[in-house]
Amino acid sequence: MITTKHFAAALGFAFVAAWIGWSFGYALLCLVGAGVFYVLAGLVQGEIDLGEIQARLSGRPQPGGGSPGPPRPRPRARVQ
Repeated sequence: MITTKHFAAALGFAFVAAWIGWSFGYALLCLVGAGVFYVLAGLVQGEIDLGEIQARLSGRPQPGGGSPGPPRPRPRARVQ
């Protein structure tokens, strides 16, 4: 079954292929166009979070979420 993202990727491929005029040397550009449309469809559907991707690439934790770092050691209880 075709999803909205797959349809958008096919539409992007067709758009770039028609724009270039069927030159075989630009077949890679058609694939890039399909990938761009696929990612855009993912953004529109809310499946791709740019903030999360940026946090992963920069190595910084995302505000309000993400990994808080190493766990703190538990305090020792005093026994009297």
